[in-house]
Amino acid sequence: MGSPGAGAADRVRRASLTGVFAALRRPSVSVVGVEAAAVLLAVLDVWLVIPPKAQPYSVYLSAAACLAVVFRRRFPFLAVLAAVPGFLAGWAQLASMINLGMLATRRQLHWQTWVGAGLVFICRFVQWPLEDFVQLSWREHFLDGIYGVLVAGMPIAIGLLIGARSEISAKLAELAKSRDRERRFHADAVRAEERARLAREMHDVVSHQITLIAMQAGALQAQASNEARTQETAQVIRQLSTRTLEELRSLVSVLRSGAGDDGPRPGIGELDHLIRTADVPVHLTVERLPDTVPSQVSAAAYRTVQECLTNVHKHAPGATATIRIQGGSGALNIEVRNERASRAGEHLPSGGHGLTGLAERARLLGGSFETADTEDGGFRVRARYPLER
Repeated sequence: MGSPGAGAADRVRRASLTGVFAALRRPSVSVVGVEAAAVLLAVLDVWLVIPPKAQPYSVYLSAAACLAVVFRRRFPFLAVLAAVPGFLAGWAQLASMINLGMLATRRQLHWQTWVGAGLVFICRFVQWPLEDFVQLSWREHFLDGIYGVLVAGMPIAIGLLIGARSEISAKLAELAKSRDRERRFHADAVRAEERARLAREMHDVVSHQITLIAMQAGALQAQASNEARTQETAQVIRQLSTRTLEELRSLVSVLRSGAGDDGPRPGIGELDHLIRTADVPVHLTVERLPDTVPSQVSAAAYRTVQECLTNVHKHAPGATATIRIQGGSGALNIEVRNERASRAGEHLPSGGHGLTGLAERARLLGGSFETADTEDGGFRVRARYPLER
């Protein structure tokens, strides 16, 4: 029965209860072992404190409370109700606490948990038989109330912690899955962007350089009678082929390494060499060029001029190209204009991807890109690249 004192027995019960609920969360411990341990602790708690001349009904109620521990997982509230008489009129304190802890674990702050806590508190506060309870002093009632709060509060606290841990674990697992999905989506997006960037770079490099090679090959064929000129043209073809292979190797290295950095790329500083080897009459004007130009903007400017000169080769042979590069207002503005073709040229293949790639590049850099025919039958390209993202 719930008698005051018995401090050592209460400490043993609290330690046993904590051990049982800790074992419940260990995946390596089988369910059968945990159930057997819980029932054994409940039986030992009754057996160690039962007096020699106990009333038979108290023994039966205590045994029923210990038996209720078995089905506490499936019916936690009913297990608490079944253990309460054994705690009130018997000695099944630990069985009631174990059942209440399971109820708190499964139901958390449900009304059944509060009802079970109230019943367990009453069982610890009220003495049986009631004649003994009436004869207690106010100090003993006060101590019983404190012990009742501890007996009812400790299993609820442990159950709430276990339930909160399970809920947090489930949310963390769901969050980990969401992060994995986000990582996969991000990796797919990065790979798609990288493929698009490499496609643009490959087009810019191959289209321009191979076009020049084709033009030089045509000049070599037309000038086969001039030995000196033939040697000069063959040397130009060799240089262009070597440069093309070097840039292709650089792009393949970026693709294999998967690095975010594109590595060294041609920029505005290489425009002079580009214009000298373009075999196109060019008028270049540079105004208010900043001292420092971001590498991506510098590369975009180079590719813009390169693609425009390639298109002049293809679609307007003999025409003069006018290039104007102007800095100011936090952006780099590029305009390339060419006249009408002055002579007929041989047809070279064109996929139409060059200008599309330049438009995509400008969009990724936060700029703008537009093309238009001119009134004199030529073509104009305007691009704007912000210097600060």
